[in-house]
Amino acid sequence: MKISYNAPFTLLFALLAVVSFFLFLNNNLYSDLFVLQGKTNFDDWHWYAGTLFYTLGHADFNHLAGNFMFILLLGPIVENHYGSKKLLKMSIITALLTSLIHVVFWDHNIIGASGIVFMLIILAAFIPSKNKEIPLTFILIIVLFLGKEILGSFSNDNISHFAHISGGIFGAMLGYKSK
Repeated sequence: MKISYNAPFTLLFALLAVVSFFLFLNNNLYSDLFVLQGKTNFDDWHWYAGTLFYTLGHADFNHLAGNFMFILLLGPIVENHYGSKKLLKMSIITALLTSLIHVVFWDHNIIGASGIVFMLIILAAFIPSKNKEIPLTFILIIVLFLGKEILGSFSNDNISHFAHISGGIFGAMLGYKSK
């Protein structure tokens, strides 16, 4: 039996997040690179880096493991269907648009790949569809996902439910556009 490098984007993303966590965040080095600051600071290059690299940062090991269990499960399926370059592009678009919307409406920091996770969940639900059809499973996932996140947004749990919702919305838009 041979081990295959089956999902280059997914595996590299996971590796970068683990390295970021153990080398930088765990040791409090360059940690501001891996956080999206809620308050804009156009004069600080760290702020610009944070608009994308916040997806690599995680608050603790449970946060990292929780996100990457889903990413490592769904990423190869989605990457196999859409391709590595397209998944990279979708992830960057999702991260940057989430950053933009977040800094316009909120002033708290966000960290983590949860938006990418929800983008992958939605993209995976699109895979069984053919020629602009919308699978019933996709509709059910959207209803459950949005309902859970909207209800969760009323709790004070330090989770950016908006990042989850935006990842799902951008995943749906990018998935539908890619059909």
